Amino acid sequence: MIRIGLAVHRFRPDALAAAREVASFCAGRGIAVVAPEPDIASLAVDSVVAGDVSKVDVLVSIGGDGTMLRAVGSLAGQPVPVIGVNVGTLGYLATVDADGLLGALDTYLGGEAGRDYDLDVRMLLEVSVWTNGARLSNHLALNEVALEKKEAGHTVRLAVDIDGERFTTFVSDGLIVATPTGSTAYSLSARGPILSPRLRAMLITPLSPHMLFDRSMVLDPSESIRIEVEGHRDVHIATDGQWAHTLSPGDVVEVRAAEETARFVRFEQSRFHRTLKTKFGLEDR
Repeated sequence: MIRIGLAVHRFRPDALAAAREVASFCAGRGIAVVAPEPDIASLAVDSVVAGDVSKVDVLVSIGGDGTMLRAVGSLAGQPVPVIGVNVGTLGYLATVDADGLLGALDTYLGGEAGRDYDLDVRMLLEVSVWTNGARLSNHLALNEVALEKKEAGHTVRLAVDIDGERFTTFVSDGLIVATPTGSTAYSLSARGPILSPRLRAMLITPLSPHMLFDRSMVLDPSESIRIEVEGHRDVHIATDGQWAHTLSPGDVVEVRAAEETARFVRFEQSRFHRTLKTKFGLEDR
């Protein structure tokens, strides 16, 4: 039996309505629908059961880019294709309109990759957190990992090694390591460059650095990044906007390009620059 997963913005009535349409569509075709436990109560549909969405055939994300990030995170690196349905403002990740949702799903179920739709493969970051010489946790990030000061009004010291060699110690409000997908997210607000999501690269962007070197750097995906908290102030770490830990001086974060990838289903030829142009209100001159 085909299994379809749902990831829904639980606080948007239009997203919940669209998810119920998917459930009805699937029930009439004998397709099982699975959603994470927190989404079940909001949906209130008997045909949708709680389950592990990393084991479905396709995951439908209904909301906006934030819901897409949550959807990819719930897959834990499994290569499940994601159909992103946008019911919010214009985003970069969710590209299917709610009105076209059922048609897109029907096309995917009856279609063939490369002919009826494309799979847009996106790079992920592998983030390892170490404390007292022991691995505390591992994370996968589609957009970025961000280290930020815990206390307002103070800077933190973050020593950065690249491929085992000390680069510099950033005295700043924090530091972001982003993917090309994440270059239009938090890193962009810190005046980082925009990278095509087709690239495989890692982007280091300091947050309000108190030093002469205040530029972003683009690294090859084969390089490794090690960040150690120095000084005497604690640092918050978050992946894709979700708080993960509070780090103390001496704790270390290691970042590298993950072997796993995210896979987005595209029903039209991807044109990242068109989305960028619309997002920023750019006009032809």
